[in-house]
Amino acid sequence: MNIFERLQAGETVPFTDPEYSKIFEVASRTLKLVAKLNASGDVDEVRQLLSEITGTPIDASTTVFAPFHTNVGIFIRVGKNVFINHDCTFLDIGGITIEDEVMIGPKVSLITEEHPLNPAQRKALLVKPLVIKRNAWIGAGATILPGVTVGENSVVAAGAMVTKDVPANTVVAGIPAKVIKTLET
Repeated sequence: MNIFERLQAGETVPFTDPEYSKIFEVASRTLKLVAKLNASGDVDEVRQLLSEITGTPIDASTTVFAPFHTNVGIFIRVGKNVFINHDCTFLDIGGITIEDEVMIGPKVSLITEEHPLNPAQRKALLVKPLVIKRNAWIGAGATILPGVTVGENSVVAAGAMVTKDVPANTVVAGIPAKVIKTLET
């Protein structure tokens, strides 16, 4: 397995791993494409460049406003009729899945990567996937951490720090985010 497959299989990979440079190779390619994307004022061109970054077509019904930031990009999957507002950051080595009809506010951070707490291992990398289910709404400035699934129809309030799964049809808020309301569907 290559370094990305090992990471996604749950392996903790130290900075000294012989394949670690592959992350920087992919990131270098991505950073160049992100710079082009962020220089564009055309939503169709942004969509095309994001398709190139992710390696999968972004549907014409999806809108992404620049600036947009990602370190690798190839592990992002975006559904149909998704809206991603300005200045979002997706750290995606663990895999980010955004299902159909999702709205993501400005300055949202989706993070799939973390480091061990042990100081002797801190430069190692571990990843966990992040999933935003259908019709969820992620409010401005929210941060969603590795391993979290945001349930269908749920709302993550602006500024929330989401550290654990969000049940379907709920509103979560705060640091750490907690359920504050159940939605009627």
